[in-house]
Amino acid sequence: MEEQIALLTANLEAVKQSAQITNTMFAETYYFLSIPLMMIIHAGFLAYEMGATRLKNTLSSGIKNLLAFAFTIITFYFFGWWFYWALPTGFTGSEGYMAISGIEYANAIALPWGESAQYMGPNIADNASGVFWGAFALFAATTASIMSGALIERVQTVGFVVLAIVLGSFAWVVAAAWGWHADGWLVTEWGVHDFGAAGLVHAVAGFFALGVLFNLGPRVGKFNADGSANHIAGHNMPLTVVGLMLIIVGFFGFLMACIILPGESWSWAGTGTTIYGTRMTLSALAFGIVLAVSGGIIGAWVFTRDPFWMMSGALAGIISVASGLDIYFPSQIIIISMIAGIILKPCADFVERCGIDDAVGAVTVHGTIGIFGVLMLGVMAAGYPALDAYAPEGTPVITFTGQLVGSVVFILLGIVPGYIVSAILKAMGMLRVPDAVQLKGLDVVKVPAQAYPEGMTSPASEDV
Repeated sequence: MEEQIALLTANLEAVKQSAQITNTMFAETYYFLSIPLMMIIHAGFLAYEMGATRLKNTLSSGIKNLLAFAFTIITFYFFGWWFYWALPTGFTGSEGYMAISGIEYANAIALPWGESAQYMGPNIADNASGVFWGAFALFAATTASIMSGALIERVQTVGFVVLAIVLGSFAWVVAAAWGWHADGWLVTEWGVHDFGAAGLVHAVAGFFALGVLFNLGPRVGKFNADGSANHIAGHNMPLTVVGLMLIIVGFFGFLMACIILPGESWSWAGTGTTIYGTRMTLSALAFGIVLAVSGGIIGAWVFTRDPFWMMSGALAGIISVASGLDIYFPSQIIIISMIAGIILKPCADFVERCGIDDAVGAVTVHGTIGIFGVLMLGVMAAGYPALDAYAPEGTPVITFTGQLVGSVVFILLGIVPGYIVSAILKAMGMLRVPDAVQLKGLDVVKVPAQAYPEGMTSPASEDV
């Protein structure tokens, strides 16, 4: 009898270990697959921005996107990941910003040498760190690509790379540490909730771009002497629209990577959670994403009938509900995303009337709509737990005031470093392409290749 019990116990333990291995492999595969899906976002940005530029600047825009991706990924590996783990509690309390324990933990988990090396290489010490890091690294690269479109056709390549590094490996990472971490001070003290990163990715990137635009200035020929604006059309609208659709496809990977799978930190048994520990499922994403895309398209169509703004409306629709995809019901998603689509073009027109040349509306689509989405959650979900509903008494709840505080912080984390770093680059002569080069075309001067075969319009002969 004792032998049978021992055998049964051994068999149960073997089954348990097998299930644990299976769950670990599934979690690893899940995050791993989110990474190539998010790569589609960058394929979309590449097509989107190259199509939105004039023929004479096509390849220079493409090079800028490729470099932003490459440099941001590498710098995120060396120090961006460290900021996320070192800074969650901000500047308050005994375990605040400079707490030795927090820095030691960040050193152990996020630096590519020393103790953390066992988690960041070809080894068996950890199955999840690399793929989880990869998802965050793609978030970082996305912020740089968001900024990129606003600056096309007049930003220096090296200066842009510097800006991409600061945004992708510092500015948004601080926002994530403070507002996208269960111990972040914006969460614990103000109840900030931003599941799909409408504020801490999109708004930070959009307002970072705005800070840069103040120093970069408009393209040659954009504004007339009386302050009126000229429309500068890209050379390939179909490519731009398809690029926007690819970004939408990539958002499935972006948002699925925001879910913590069962067995990982903060997870409920049997289901996934958000990074805050609240329940979340792929079913909710399936409803949310496709409804938000549809609502945004319809809203923009009602106001513009323009395919560029309709597809931008699809992106705005997702961003507008991203903060609360773990909370909203489908009817709420439809209403919010349609409003985002309707207000999109008027907001972009307002930015232009202020004398700011945002070439693709990135400040509006990501910055303005990102903040709109964060604040709407404060209206629609006031009183809902910002953290795990089964956490101890005193768990912070979502409030409009808290979401407003988070919005202000996200705006400042974008616009302040964007303005300061671009001002330094401007003083060093590394920010803006000379006007003569803009007139001739960046491809002709800076790129040793042609975007299109001979016989098509020569870039150098194009009108401004």
